[in-house]
Amino acid sequence: MPRPSVPVTSDRYPVAEEGEPGRRVIVTVMSTHRAGPTFVLVHGSGSSSFMWAPIQRELALLGHRNFAVDLPGHGFDAQYPGAYQAPQDLGAWAAEPSTLAGVILQDNVDAVVAVVRRVAPYGPVVLVGASLGGTALTGVGNTVPELVDRLVYISAWSCVRRASPVEYMQEPEFASSLLGPLAALNVGDPAALGAGRANYRTARGGAAPA
Repeated sequence: MPRPSVPVTSDRYPVAEEGEPGRRVIVTVMSTHRAGPTFVLVHGSGSSSFMWAPIQRELALLGHRNFAVDLPGHGFDAQYPGAYQAPQDLGAWAAEPSTLAGVILQDNVDAVVAVVRRVAPYGPVVLVGASLGGTALTGVGNTVPELVDRLVYISAWSCVRRASPVEYMQEPEFASSLLGPLAALNVGDPAALGAGRANYRTARGGAAPA
């Protein structure tokens, strides 16, 4: 499937005004071939589009278009249970159903593909992902390769020989990962909740009461 095209005109050209022979107006049009890329930014787990704010600011100052995606169930659609707030009730929070339980990888891929389709007509697309966002990047690249010019993985998962990050975590190389101690922040049973849940509001960590 070819990339959707936008009519391209010259940068500057004279146009004669009707009824006024000899008078010319210079019209400037931005060529899509010179517009530069659009950076589409994809966050990881436990995060949102807000994480990209410093990067977006710098890209804008450099004149680059950019768009940060909120994956399903994140950003303004994220779940902030009362039991998570202060004072916390970890027992209640551990049992509260997660709105992310029904979200699968394909949902994330579809959300990013929709954004890529919107921005692709205006120039090259550079798709950037961090952490777990890398799994969505790979799916988007495989779904609409003709619309993506570059894939950029920033400390991101790119599952090639294994089906998911969980399978990679069983590899010997993962034993020394700095992510291990974060398990102390886990709350609730991921298998029962259908999603991982961590208590980032405590510096000490700890599990929810049984």
